[in-house]
Amino acid sequence: MSNLWGGRFSKQMTHYTADYNESISFDHKLYKYSIMGSAAHVKMLARQGIVSDEVCAQIQSGLKAVEKKLDQNEVEFSILDEDIMMIIEKALIEEIGDAGKYLHTARSRNDQNALDEALFLREAVKKTIGHLKDLLEVIVNKAEEEAHKIMPGFTHLQHAQPITVGFYYMAHFQGLRRDLERLQESLKRLNVNPLGACALAGTTLPTDRHYTTALLGFAAPSENAMDTVANRDGIAEYLFNAALCMTHLSGFAEEIIVFNSQEFNFITLEDSFCTGSSIMPQKKNPDIAELVRGKAGRAIGNLVTLLTVLKGTFLTLNKDYQEDKEALFDSIHTLDRTLFIFARMLEQMTFNEAVLKAQLKKGFIEATDIAEFLVVNGIPFREAHEIVGELVKHCEQQGKAFAEVVKEDLIHVGFPVELNDLSQFTVESCIEKRNSFGGTSYDEVERQIRNAKAFLSRI
Repeated sequence: MSNLWGGRFSKQMTHYTADYNESISFDHKLYKYSIMGSAAHVKMLARQGIVSDEVCAQIQSGLKAVEKKLDQNEVEFSILDEDIMMIIEKALIEEIGDAGKYLHTARSRNDQNALDEALFLREAVKKTIGHLKDLLEVIVNKAEEEAHKIMPGFTHLQHAQPITVGFYYMAHFQGLRRDLERLQESLKRLNVNPLGACALAGTTLPTDRHYTTALLGFAAPSENAMDTVANRDGIAEYLFNAALCMTHLSGFAEEIIVFNSQEFNFITLEDSFCTGSSIMPQKKNPDIAELVRGKAGRAIGNLVTLLTVLKGTFLTLNKDYQEDKEALFDSIHTLDRTLFIFARMLEQMTFNEAVLKAQLKKGFIEATDIAEFLVVNGIPFREAHEIVGELVKHCEQQGKAFAEVVKEDLIHVGFPVELNDLSQFTVESCIEKRNSFGGTSYDEVERQIRNAKAFLSRI
């Protein structure tokens, strides 16, 4: 039999059964991590006297040879061999003979697979953190570059209050910062060594899991072998983190798409991040931003896929768990590419200040500041809110903006503080006075940028 578990079987899988059963078509990506784990495992076996030093040396040499062949695509993959772990063991035996048959001592593909995924995911998380840091650095730079520009802030897609572009960028910084922090936190839970759990209950052989833990750079061996084999929390956590990060990016992308529209024209996107139409020569479509918005669906779908796979499975290993890898690989690929290209797109994006200034004249955007002015003058906020609401209604009926209000208008609505006009309430004064902690004032945005830089310097 070509497969390595065939002793109990009298009949091989049919081709179509083997094709449905295999994972080598995608888990081959784990070969370096599988070899890394195998090298540590056999070194431990020799140290514990379970295999001879001579066998250990032959296996170590053979693993290096197999890895080189895999690097150069010289190892033939067969669906009958099922997965990368069996491919490596088979290639090792072909390379060094019977000594290779000792490799699987005191180990199962169950804990081997968990180890390969842990080693792979630990490295993948660090790479994703690097991409997130790159994007956050771009956001901070853009916040500094365009900190002086004032734009409308929105609730319900309606003009709400004036904010600065720097404040807008720093708002997106915070959500993505939390994404990075969640990834950092996940590294603590990934830093546990599954190797040595074996099939589900450990082994009768005198292995030393603490030694392989040190060799592989983990903080500790896993506590319970049964949980170890069934545990896919690290993958589920990455998929959640990826889905939430892509959701944040999707919302950011949606704003870019809307702000780029001719109705808004708040921003200018560089041509290299847009495409044209095959029939309409005038079109400049924000396709990269739209793809970011669309690819969020992949990440969310991958999370739902794994949670559905894990739901209701019996401890400990089930073949269902093979479905964890394609979802993981896809989310890593999608998120890392998206973070990179989003950063490059933002670097070349600018807010159109003249358009923003024109938009700020619409929607009575200074209304909250006028209400708070009344509060300072002893008017309860709920009364102040109603008075300013009456003023807005009056202005709409008269076709006036706040800048056109005169004393007679204020008297008409019963404005309780004597003013000749509303000239003191400008969008600039709204920004300057909104200096509560976390607010949009220039000083507060500068503080937020300083804190963001300090955070990034610690990564």
